Amino acid sequence: MSKEESLNFLEQIIEKDLESGYGQSELRFRFPPEPNGYLHIGHASAICLNFGLGEKYNAPVNLRFDDTNPTKEEQEYVDAIKRDIEWLGYEWTEELYASDYFQQLYDWAVQFIKDGKAYVDSQTSEEIAQQKGTPNEPGKESPYRNRPVEESLALFEKMKNGEVREGELVLRAKIDMSSPNMLMRDPVMYRVLHKHHHRTGTDWKIFPMYDWTHGESDYIEQISHSFCTLEFLPHRELYDWFLDQVYSSEKMRPKQREFARRNLSHTVVSKRKLARLVEEGVVSGWDDPRMPTISGLRRRGYTPESIRNFANRIGVGKRENLIDVSRLEYNVREDLNKKATRVMAVLDPVKVVITNYPEGKEEWLETENNPEDENAGLRKIPFSRELYIEKEDFREEANRKFFRLKLGKEVRLKSAYIIKAESVVKDEEGNITEIHCTYDPDSRSGSGTEASMRKVKGTLHWVSVPHALPIEVRLYDRLFTEPAPDSHKDRDFLEFLNPDSLKTITAYGEPSLADFKVEDKVQFQRIGYFTVDRDSTEKIQVFNRTVPLRDSWAKLADSQQNH
Repeated sequence: MSKEESLNFLEQIIEKDLESGYGQSELRFRFPPEPNGYLHIGHASAICLNFGLGEKYNAPVNLRFDDTNPTKEEQEYVDAIKRDIEWLGYEWTEELYASDYFQQLYDWAVQFIKDGKAYVDSQTSEEIAQQKGTPNEPGKESPYRNRPVEESLALFEKMKNGEVREGELVLRAKIDMSSPNMLMRDPVMYRVLHKHHHRTGTDWKIFPMYDWTHGESDYIEQISHSFCTLEFLPHRELYDWFLDQVYSSEKMRPKQREFARRNLSHTVVSKRKLARLVEEGVVSGWDDPRMPTISGLRRRGYTPESIRNFANRIGVGKRENLIDVSRLEYNVREDLNKKATRVMAVLDPVKVVITNYPEGKEEWLETENNPEDENAGLRKIPFSRELYIEKEDFREEANRKFFRLKLGKEVRLKSAYIIKAESVVKDEEGNITEIHCTYDPDSRSGSGTEASMRKVKGTLHWVSVPHALPIEVRLYDRLFTEPAPDSHKDRDFLEFLNPDSLKTITAYGEPSLADFKVEDKVQFQRIGYFTVDRDSTEKIQVFNRTVPLRDSWAKLADSQQNH
């Protein structure tokens, strides 16, 4: 494979620019979020792309907040975005804000008016939209397009001073009302907003539009490559036109290039739709573990490494596609398999009584914390006459393919003894309340006896009843039953909510679970990966399921295809 073939298409662009005269020291990238919500998995890919390029080329990466809309932006979101980027393991070179450039942008806009490249329009937004035309028909020039320069300057000053009502006047660039690109038909550069801004307070009454702000901010910061998602491809012509008006050959000219958004299945990433989930109480907040926000994924138990690996593996492309969430889940399983402490917890318990085990006796058996990590060490777990196992791990009668506990057959208890089911006790409704077993005292795991080497087909996890720690377990699953819930134009995406996306149960764990702290990761053996939630108290530990050990949805999909 050649060097070019091993690079993604954005890296190829950078390499060609370096070959054609760019200096290595001129490379500079940026991540430019709008602080109007929490970052989600789509943003994580963009973060990994831009900061990853910074690491690859040893180039600075700015964090620039696109804070030009005070009606939606808040300091809370600024803080959350910074927290998420740091958690992902990245450091920005400079923390900057579009609002840092409000004066410079205003000064340039005044010069635009003086040069006949911008004018103040007194039309309503509806009138402006109507006279813009359609993709197949040219637009009509505003009756204010040729307003005298001095009049536009005076009105623009009034807009700036707060002497104009919202929606009464806008500043528009004078470009081409017949352009096939609708964005070039005299776009709005400024609108009046009498709103408090999270950084500038009430100093400014006019706020620049995204298209005017973004490219000029890149230019001020001397960003070499401005990478954004594919929906901004039509904006590139306007990005370049605005740059043409202020560009000086003494400076670096930014280059905008676009990559395809990667959508994740069984969720939505539109901020508007995520906000609906929060506002309508479908989820508990922006960091609900079912949300695709970075804070939600973190609370669910995802690791920074798993998200970075996911982003790097799906890569960047030129065509949008839907990435199955199972690929994200694969990455967190792979990472947690190396890191998570193995513990035992029983989610749906039935009691086992070992009838030939001495009453009142207890042992503390040694077991590995993580067989994948030789430095993880050992811990001790208590064993006694009465244990909990999972109800589904026992049947009175079963066929030869059932390798768990059944009457008359043996299984090994993980890190403990071999037991044999002898009889059951049932309540008045016929439900099994106890399984009576016998054990082989010479079969303890790791004891080196001949009996301990004896092979039995099933191994079960368990918890000692006298030592069992009650825990709250939140079994999270995919938020939607449909892979693309917002792709149905005739139906509301909320119609596809998964009614089983959260089940909360009381389970029983080994006593060591009391020692784990918030965000610590564990594997409940034979069940899945879990993390300690911040709702934990001194009275009860709360564990969120990150992912099951295996992808149960893959089996469901296979069964649906086979029918």
